[in-house]
Amino acid sequence: MGVVILDGSTVRDFVNDETAFTKSVDERFASLDTNNDGVLSRSELRRAFENFRLLEAHFGVDVVTPPGEISSLYDSIFDQFDIDRSGSVDKTEFRSEMKKIMLAIADGLGSSPIQIALEEDDGQNFLRRAADLEASKIAGGGSAS
Repeated sequence: MGVVILDGSTVRDFVNDETAFTKSVDERFASLDTNNDGVLSRSELRRAFENFRLLEAHFGVDVVTPPGEISSLYDSIFDQFDIDRSGSVDKTEFRSEMKKIMLAIADGLGSSPIQIALEEDDGQNFLRRAADLEASKIAGGGSAS
């Protein structure tokens, strides 16, 4: 577990850095595309969200969500990502939705810096990447607005 300090501008700067953001999102996409067919199926995207344990924990306490409710939620998430209704999510659709999600997070964080504890992972955590990008700008003498 590691701690990062960030605010909305940190996340927004990351999203607006097209090179860094696209690289991060494309790496995440590739890790989720388990059959390497260049698109995410409903099951591949569901597996990704199941790994985030969005529904299974509430303030650190496991909760039981009815299976029908879980399936409905995951179907809704997939439908949001599948912009062209092709039955799969391509890289462009994935980038577009991840950008919306990250900008919503930035709006939610606002301008007051907060500490966030993030689980250690393989470097694919977007909030960690946003904090790392800001730190590299500061270390390099660049502006981290």
